[in-house]
Amino acid sequence: MNKKIYIIITLVLAAVLVTSTFFIVRHHIDSAKQTEVYDTLIEIVEEPDVPDENVTFSEDKTFIPEYLELYEQNEDMVGWIKVEDTKINYPVVQSVNEPNFYLKHKFDKTYSAYGCPYVQENCDVQKPSDNLVIYGHHMNDGSMFAGLMKYRDKSFWEKHRTISFDTLTDHCEYEVVAVFKTVAYSQEGFKYYQFTDAENAEQYDEYIVKCKELALYETGVSAEYGDKLISLSTCEYSRNNGRLVVVAKRVD
Repeated sequence: MNKKIYIIITLVLAAVLVTSTFFIVRHHIDSAKQTEVYDTLIEIVEEPDVPDENVTFSEDKTFIPEYLELYEQNEDMVGWIKVEDTKINYPVVQSVNEPNFYLKHKFDKTYSAYGCPYVQENCDVQKPSDNLVIYGHHMNDGSMFAGLMKYRDKSFWEKHRTISFDTLTDHCEYEVVAVFKTVAYSQEGFKYYQFTDAENAEQYDEYIVKCKELALYETGVSAEYGDKLISLSTCEYSRNNGRLVVVAKRVD
């Protein structure tokens, strides 16, 4: 009887080991594939086939040449985000009719647990809205928006006070205003994602005051009505449904 129990336990442990090994290997393979996909996109941006003349985007704007080829691949593309000394160097997309489509799809619209950084559906990137809310996964391999976690340390912010977020037509730099943690899907949490366009200066100021109140440290940077913001959001695992948010204002 003891021998049978020993054999069963051994088989169970072997099965657990095989299963764990399978998922570890698959994770590394998926990570490598994602890296290859987005490295290819970076190469296109850094070494674009520049058209002979400017390509019209709207009545008064033209495409930034290095983003044109990617836009032709996927018209959901609305910009490009980059944070130095992190892996954040990605196209940013938006799907208005399927708001969370890119939560589980990469840039080429095929399924991926890594997704692709995307703008909340009710934000207008070109206008732009007072606050562009941009989401990205916190992946264990440090990809997507996992690099935002570095902003928990004031020493990192001191060396990385600005974030680059280009639209398809404009190169833009944003200065970090506040970094904070909150929880989603909770009455106690700060619903930062509900603020996209201020009805008046008072509403705008309320958003900034709350960001400052929750901030992990003081940046000495604020914003006032008329300043354009981005709020970068990713999962934060110290609490259930935790979120880390980096709010920055556009520097003209």
